[in-house]
Amino acid sequence: MKEKVLLGMSGGVDSSVSAILLKKAGYEVIGCTMNLLEEPNEESIKDAKKVCEKLGIEHHVFDCKKEFRCHVMDTFISEYENARTPNPCVECNQYLKFGIFYDKAKELGCKYIATGHYAKKEYSEKYKQYVLRKSNEEKKDQTYFLYTIPKEKVEYILFPLQDNVSKEDTRALAEEYGLEIASKKDSQEICFIKDDDYQRFLKENMQKQPKKGKIVLTTGEVLGTHNGLINYTIGQRKGLGISYKEPLYVVRLDIKNNQVVVGTETELYNNQLEAMDVNWIVDIENRLEEGLECFAKIRYRAKEAKAKVIKEHEKIKVIFQEPQRAITQGQSVVFYDADGIVLGGGKIK
Repeated sequence: MKEKVLLGMSGGVDSSVSAILLKKAGYEVIGCTMNLLEEPNEESIKDAKKVCEKLGIEHHVFDCKKEFRCHVMDTFISEYENARTPNPCVECNQYLKFGIFYDKAKELGCKYIATGHYAKKEYSEKYKQYVLRKSNEEKKDQTYFLYTIPKEKVEYILFPLQDNVSKEDTRALAEEYGLEIASKKDSQEICFIKDDDYQRFLKENMQKQPKKGKIVLTTGEVLGTHNGLINYTIGQRKGLGISYKEPLYVVRLDIKNNQVVVGTETELYNNQLEAMDVNWIVDIENRLEEGLECFAKIRYRAKEAKAKVIKEHEKIKVIFQEPQRAITQGQSVVFYDADGIVLGGGKIK
């Protein structure tokens, strides 16, 4: 008897090729597209249905608009209101793709769920459990966004693209099977902000409109006026509208005083941070009090850096061997071991 798997299908190349690979591996595949927005992406739904028809698998559309609004869009707005820089893909994975979607799979009698993420799932003899590991396709690796997956669910997740060497391989397979989406471009923008203008989106959806305030040096000297904290992020240099004897960068957003604090590039660096809402995929919490040596990544495009993770009472502190540039509240810090296995992660406090 074939094992049933529910595959998340966005209508893109990655999830479509995932359907091919799952069928080739002998699974009974059910395709599913989650309808997340009030104005559904009809093209994506249509593309997913076409692929399913061509491959001879059934396709469902799940209405998840209410949950997406609550867990992803409202959180995005709230974080910016509190001068934090969120990562909506992390929230979507936690609550939608590996939360609601997982529950739907069980309702349909599926043993597994699958997604088109570039990541690996494998059994680790070292940790004696199923783990997430970085993809072969280093540039496309998406494990940074997956650290919120509960460890008990990892065993029941499939990443069909985990052995693909490159995105080119994925497109080539789509072409081989005659899929029309083979040359479809990857989506880059935030899916619920079609024009990628997040400032417009925030102004239209925030309960309190951003207010003007002062731009100040770390010494307290006033240099100019900002037009709302939502328009600035840590590490920003351009668009500040101020002049000074040397280049200045945003080093802090002071929500209490409604100030953008700027400083020199050296002031952007810090060798430690605190994390909250931490999820551990690997059972290593007993090692935190003495200090866990690992590699930590503070943003998706950042390199992992050597660090020690320590639990102090209810806090998780991360101390880096080398100072890190532009540590940003609201972004995620994700922990890896030397073999690229995801240990866990949390939000930067």
